Amino acid sequence: MHAIRLHAFGPAENLRHETVEDPVPGPGEVRVAVAAAGVHLLDTALRAGKQGGPLPLPELPTVPGREVAGTVDALGAGTDPAWLGRRVVAHLGAAPGGYAELAVVAAARLHPIPPNLDAGQAVAMIGTGRTTMGILLFADLTADDIALVPAAAGGIGSLLVQHARNTGATVIGLAGGPAKVARVRELGADLAVDYTDDGWPTLVRAFLDGRGAPGATLVFDSVGGAPGRAAVDLLAHGGRHLVFGWSSGGLLDGGPLEFPDGELAARGITSEQVLGPPLLARAGGDDPMRTLETAALAEAAAGRLVPAVQPFPLAGAAAAHRALEGRATMGKVVLVP
Repeated sequence: MHAIRLHAFGPAENLRHETVEDPVPGPGEVRVAVAAAGVHLLDTALRAGKQGGPLPLPELPTVPGREVAGTVDALGAGTDPAWLGRRVVAHLGAAPGGYAELAVVAAARLHPIPPNLDAGQAVAMIGTGRTTMGILLFADLTADDIALVPAAAGGIGSLLVQHARNTGATVIGLAGGPAKVARVRELGADLAVDYTDDGWPTLVRAFLDGRGAPGATLVFDSVGGAPGRAAVDLLAHGGRHLVFGWSSGGLLDGGPLEFPDGELAARGITSEQVLGPPLLARAGGDDPMRTLETAALAEAAAGRLVPAVQPFPLAGAAAAHRALEGRATMGKVVLVP
């Protein structure tokens, strides 16, 4: 089979399209003929050799990638034969191996792909979608809310815009560049603005004033940095700041916003980091991540959330990484063998 292998940490060009031996599923495992493999921003950090994230650096050489969708073409010993030939999607967990034509995964991690979803959409919901469902456990959105979504054209951001719209909330989407702003507008945001324009907060304030609103009620912040700080400044008294990333400073190089002592309390604002243990605790159950994956696939199958997908050929994995790092993507990036 063909796969993408990393032999040395470093730039995207270190990702090589190579011929390797077909993997063989072990007991309780299946092999998936991959139709789409998810690419995550964390993949780019691990490829560069940066530690500090939720996963350790892999042993080299490695086949990156932890999200796959496709068709089961082989079974390991003791695996339910009903899986053979089925369209499935799975998050591989800590073990990589997704950037390939064939991938091995534990049968316990499999989800059937709903009939009305393609492989790319299923991959988007198994990773990005499950994170979104976890974030929404903290949001408690209602039709009275005014939600501000930075990076609203991204994989998570586009799903947050749709969910907020579905609840009847007022949605303000921030995105970088005219094409992304147009995409956010298509998703149904009440206002879409370009946060690479220094004057964007003035546009948002004018919009809020026109609605007689003192400010936004909720900021979904995956960006941090100057855009995140400006978004918090647009919150009304009693507003909420939900943090699930800080991409403006680099995935592992940045950090959450810091506020002067007493500022948030004086404004009645709560700021909460929701990923990691808080999200798992809120999801609950014996397998919180699987619970969120199931919920995400159900939302997509029902048509309430439609994931945006940007495909690259498997051989173009380096280009996909460069595009992610340069913020030149919209939606979930997937590799197609």
